[in-house]
Amino acid sequence: MEYTLIIVCFVLVFLVISLFGRLDKLDGRVKVLQYNLEQISKHLELPENPINDELRKLIKEGKDIKAVKKARETLGLSLLEGKEYIDKLKIDDK
Repeated sequence: MEYTLIIVCFVLVFLVISLFGRLDKLDGRVKVLQYNLEQISKHLELPENPINDELRKLIKEGKDIKAVKKARETLGLSLLEGKEYIDKLKIDDK
């Protein structure tokens, strides 16, 4: 019985490590795709998302949390993605 439990634990640990490795690879691929998309949109001179003007206004008023909330609602982002989106707008405006 004890050996079975030990084997199950090892298998679970292996699976968790394997999943984290795959997640890391996927994260890297997403970042490359985001970079490529940004480069393509710059090259084609596509217009910026209209919501960005409203988000910039909220940022200038010091309402970063409302800006993150608006970005999440409008663009369907997670909390982390919304925060990163607003942070990127702040950096781009400097």
